[in-house]
Amino acid sequence: MEAAAAQEEAPPLRRTRPEKKRKSRRKAKAAADKAEEKNPVKDIVDFMLPIVIAVILALLLKTLVFANAVVPSGSMLSTIEIGDRIVASRLAYITNDPQRYDVVIFKYPDDERQNYVKRIIGLPGETVEIKDGTVYVTQTNGKTVQLRDDFVTYCTPVGDYGPYKVPEDSYFMMGDNRNDSEDSRFWDHKFVKKKKIVGKVVFCYYPSIHKIK
Repeated sequence: MEAAAAQEEAPPLRRTRPEKKRKSRRKAKAAADKAEEKNPVKDIVDFMLPIVIAVILALLLKTLVFANAVVPSGSMLSTIEIGDRIVASRLAYITNDPQRYDVVIFKYPDDERQNYVKRIIGLPGETVEIKDGTVYVTQTNGKTVQLRDDFVTYCTPVGDYGPYKVPEDSYFMMGDNRNDSEDSRFWDHKFVKKKKIVGKVVFCYYPSIHKIK
């Protein structure tokens, strides 16, 4: 009975230390939150990071995937109008060869600082000849065919040009506005090598959005 009485008379346990620890943690958290709120560098980084990432992605797309151009002349009328903004795919010919009638952006062979836009007419190994404005191609199998011209600006056909023998890995280019196009017929270096083709034009995005074909 005495032991039980002694146990009942023992003072209650104090919990001051855990309470102090909780207060200390709250103070530390409050201080950290306050410091974070007052960190202008972090705010700037958080704001700028998405912008920087977006710019990098845009540059990568422009450099590796797409080519953008503004057409300054009427040599491709009426397929492409003066002032049209067009986009070409840089990946179009990674695994495939350029095809006849593709509209392409390429390095102008007489001055590679400039980009031109024309349509592929002659393929490697073929012979191209223009008679009274009509284009004939002698293919590698020896067969001569008259090329379709439904994309050509309607005009009075003029001029005889050629024949032009297209070298291997090269292409003969012409504009759709045949009577007003500086193309392979008139260049000093008449053919465009495949590696100088920047990309295949896929669509116009200004002033209207439409596919180029």
